[in-house]
Formats: sequence, structure tokens, C-alpha cells
Amino acid sequence: MVENLNRKRVLNFLDVYHSGDIEGALARCSDDIELIAPAPIDVLPHMGVRRGKDEVRTMWQTVHGRYSSLRHEVREVVAEGDKVALSIRAFFTKRHNARIVQFDMAVFFTLRDGRIVQMREIIDTFDLVQQVLERDLLTGKASDAN
Repeated sequence: MVENLNRKRVLNFLDVYHSGDIEGALARCSDDIELIAPAPIDVLPHMGVRRGKDEVRTMWQTVHGRYSSLRHEVREVVAEGDKVALSIRAFFTKRHNARIVQFDMAVFFTLRDGRIVQMREIIDTFDLVQQVLERDLLTGKASDAN
């Protein structure tokens, strides 16, 4: 079934990307890849909408430059035709102080001819920004925990 094959393709893509192999991850994407990751760009300027392999490569290089290691746990996968949806918990280790940023996200993939043509990420950006800034946004106090 195409759903099972696309499910495997997306899971393989995630493993390659989180291992740090950006070119290997891009090889699994179409030339016209679109990555949509809404976030406050004043804090996370590398996010937003990126189109084409060059823009996506630059975004991913920024992420890998800021974090010394990336790992993920797939919680749920739903595949139907050329669409694959995942619930993921991500763990990124900050390069400058080794603190871990952990966040949940939903990622919706669209594939065409076996390659990823679109990724749409939905992240709790409020929580993510607090962890990145290491500050409680409501009280302004510095965070003590990862």
C-alpha cells in the first residue's frame, strides 16, 4: 500500500534529518519543497515559510547550528494516500549551554512521486519561546528548569 510506503519514507526522513544529514534529508524532498513553521520570527527568525531546497537548507543549517543534538520520539502516525501526519516530541540540546529544549509538535507531510513536497508544522510556540529565552513570559523571571 502507498500509505505504508509513505509512512516509512517520512519516518526515514526524520531519522536522517535529526542525525544532522541535511543533504540526505533534502534528497528526500522535491525541488519545490515548502516548509511552513509559523512562529514569532523576532525570537525564532529561521522559522516561517520557506520554499525551495535552498531556503529549507538555510533554515535547517540554522537549527543545526544552534543545537548540538536533535532527537525525536514519534507518538502517532496517520497515513492516507500522499498525506502523512505525525505527533512528535522533539528534544534539542542548546549548543551554548547544553540545556534541553523539549516540545511537542504536529507535522503534516504531503508527498509526490515518493518525495516530500510540503511540511506544515504546528508547535506550541509560547512554550517553545519560553524555553529558548529561558524566561517565563508572563512573570519575566528567568527559568531554572530545562
